[in-house]
Amino acid sequence: MSPYPSFIYAFIYDAQASGCNKAFSAVSLSLSFVLLCLAFMLALTPLPASAADTAVDSHSPASTVTNTVATTSNLASDDKSLLTQNAQSLTTPAALTSPVTSPINSQGDAIEQFVAADFSQRQAMLGQWPGSAESLDTLVELIDNDELYQGNGGQTYLLNADDELFTYPDRDLTDEWPSDLAQVTLTNALRSALVFGQAKVKLDSDDPAQRLQAVSILADNIEQIDPAIVSAAAVREDDAEVNAALSTLQARLDFRDGDVATQIAALDVLADSDSPQVLIDVKQALANDNLDPNLETALLAAEASIEQRISISTWSGHLFTGLSTASILLLAALGLAITFGLLGVINMAHGELIMIGAYATYVVQNLFQAYLPEMASWYLLAAIPSAFLVSAVIGMVIERIVIRPLYGRELETLLATFGISLILMQLIRMVFGAQNVEVSNVSWLSGAYQVSASLALPYNRIAIIGFTVIILLLLVYLLNKTRFGLFVRAVTQNRQMARAVGIPSARIDMLAFGLGSGLAGLAGCALAQVGNVGPSLGQTYIIDAFLVVVVGGVGQVWGAVLASLGLGVSGTVLEIGIGAVLAKIVLLVLVILFIQKRPQGLFALKGRFVD
Repeated sequence: MSPYPSFIYAFIYDAQASGCNKAFSAVSLSLSFVLLCLAFMLALTPLPASAADTAVDSHSPASTVTNTVATTSNLASDDKSLLTQNAQSLTTPAALTSPVTSPINSQGDAIEQFVAADFSQRQAMLGQWPGSAESLDTLVELIDNDELYQGNGGQTYLLNADDELFTYPDRDLTDEWPSDLAQVTLTNALRSALVFGQAKVKLDSDDPAQRLQAVSILADNIEQIDPAIVSAAAVREDDAEVNAALSTLQARLDFRDGDVATQIAALDVLADSDSPQVLIDVKQALANDNLDPNLETALLAAEASIEQRISISTWSGHLFTGLSTASILLLAALGLAITFGLLGVINMAHGELIMIGAYATYVVQNLFQAYLPEMASWYLLAAIPSAFLVSAVIGMVIERIVIRPLYGRELETLLATFGISLILMQLIRMVFGAQNVEVSNVSWLSGAYQVSASLALPYNRIAIIGFTVIILLLLVYLLNKTRFGLFVRAVTQNRQMARAVGIPSARIDMLAFGLGSGLAGLAGCALAQVGNVGPSLGQTYIIDAFLVVVVGGVGQVWGAVLASLGLGVSGTVLEIGIGAVLAKIVLLVLVILFIQKRPQGLFALKGRFVD
């Protein structure tokens, strides 16, 4: 490529073509050489610092600029390790941990101040967090979810996965995108400071639960903590549960760093733990050669004790899972027990009524997110009655139009309800699509109750168990203490005699079928909180629901309770031992053998008249 611009050659060519003399050509060449030299000098001249600093790409919803706060190499102190900085942030004022070159902007809440600050200011804030422990938890959640952003004026924004921008702290949806929107990320140094900042804030909290979380954070970062921090926290701690956690953490530190006598004393404390991490520490110590005999004996005793405690916690978790499964089966089977017991109808569409309850929950969730976003976390309270009413109305329409003309014709009824189930599934596919839809778990049912280090009980499953108990008690009261319940029991036991004394059996049939369908809708609402919601949801539970009804006894509520407990717990235990497929086969074989010995189920109706 020629070093001269193309317009120079064009100029020379035109000059020559017009008959200019050689002098003119020499002048032209000289001028081009001067221009080339000037361009070369300009290329070598560095830009001003201000111009280099202002080069930032504009942001649009389709693309974001990632703003890494700083690198660890040029901001970490040369004479302090990361461990020393973290320990100091938990024991000394913020002014001693990191020099602050400029004052922190005090406008806004703690998260807004953090976003507007520079690296050194952020490090100082994490050493002495100005907000509450909850606000620091929110900061961690926003950063982990990649939702925290900074505008060109230091404003704080939230950007979700759907490229929707919200102001902070109002969380109002906005269409005014800043020209420079940068994601707030953390370097390794700041992330470590954030972890220990969380621990410091929570240790100073008045809430024992917060202090317990702080101990858990320190335990997860045991390689980086200073033992003096744990000792100081244990001295001022007055809560028994937090003290026990601190004692275990201190014992782990002593076992890691102490001499033989200290390690043996620490093992006496660790033997009462059920933490898998403690068991790993003990097994790693046993793998070492040339162990002291006394230490090896203590290690073996501690290993056996910890393994036993972990096993107890594990089986307790399995039993809880079986109990929650039994609750789901009971919710799915209660409505079927009423309709099957009252009408003698094998309702193959019962699973699809469960599915409709789940989709009703999905619709209510979307309505709250669209029109009541500030109350979106409470949509479940509106979804429960909605799921019941939608499924109940559909059930009553099915009873009135399809089932009533077929009373006494069991085979035709089975085929008709099977056809209805196919129709309902196809309608759901046409309206909502064939793919599963997302029903988000409400915030107040997220997480788990930590019973011990190896046992956590999810809040959503605890809520399902409680919800099932409430529904069961209400149903028992309805059937045994109300006029409607009296009519249902009368028609179930002797339909002709009930008609003879003036009970409107046709109306009772419709209302009872609607009640059973509504209970199926409630089951779908509960299932939406723990599993996938799709067109085939009902097919997963319809067979198990029929098994519960048959084993418990036709039309027997308490029989359904016992049968669901037996099938739910035994099914969970069998799955652990032999796998899900074999467990289902064994369970079906056991049910068949039980029915052969006791066809009426666990409980049988007295004086039931079949017309």
